[in-house]
Amino acid sequence: MQIAQPLQTAIEELSKLPGVGKKTALRLALHLLKTEDESVERLIKSLNELKSKLRLCSRCFNLSEDEVCQVCKSQKRETSIICVVEEASDVIAIERTNEYNGLYHVIGGVLSPLSGIGPDSLKIKELMKRLAQEDIKEVLLALNPDTEGETTTLYLAKLIKPLGIKVTRIARGLPIGGDLEFADDATIGRAINGRIVL
Repeated sequence: MQIAQPLQTAIEELSKLPGVGKKTALRLALHLLKTEDESVERLIKSLNELKSKLRLCSRCFNLSEDEVCQVCKSQKRETSIICVVEEASDVIAIERTNEYNGLYHVIGGVLSPLSGIGPDSLKIKELMKRLAQEDIKEVLLALNPDTEGETTTLYLAKLIKPLGIKVTRIARGLPIGGDLEFADDATIGRAINGRIVL
C-alpha cells in the first residue's frame, strides 16, 4: 500500500524515538492528523522550547533553564552530599521519591570500553573538581546495577576514597511487591547482604 509522503516522513521521524516502533509511530501520526490544529501547535511549540530553552547546569550537568539548575540554587538542599547518577532522567526519578535532599552530579553515561566510552567521555573530571572545591562529606553512587554501572561505581569509588570522603551506593534488592520465587539469585543475594535492622 502506498502511504502519502508526509505521513511516511512523520512515521519515520516518530519511530526514531526510544520505545516507538513503526506501528506505534503510525498510530501517533494518525492521532496527530486527527487532532485539533491548536493542540498540534502547542506540541510543536513545547518541542521547540524543549530544544531551545533547556541546557545542562554548569555545576552538576542536570537539565536547567538557567546557567545553574534549581537543585544547585536551592538554599534548602543538603550541600555536603552529592548523588552521582548516569543521566538527568535519574535525577527526576530520585526527586519523585522525596527521600533525597542533597545535590547531584550527572556524569552523562557509564564506562563502556567496548563502546569507546572511557573516563574522558564522562563528567568525571568535573566531579573530582567539585569534590576538591566544595565541602563534600559523602558521595552517593546511584548508577544502574548492570555490568557497566557496576564497573563505573567501582572506578568512582577507587578515585574518591583516597580523598577521605565517605562513598556509599544505593541499596539493591527486591522491589516492593516483588516475589522471591521469581527473583534471580544475584538480586536475592544482594537483598540478603543489604538487609537492614528493624
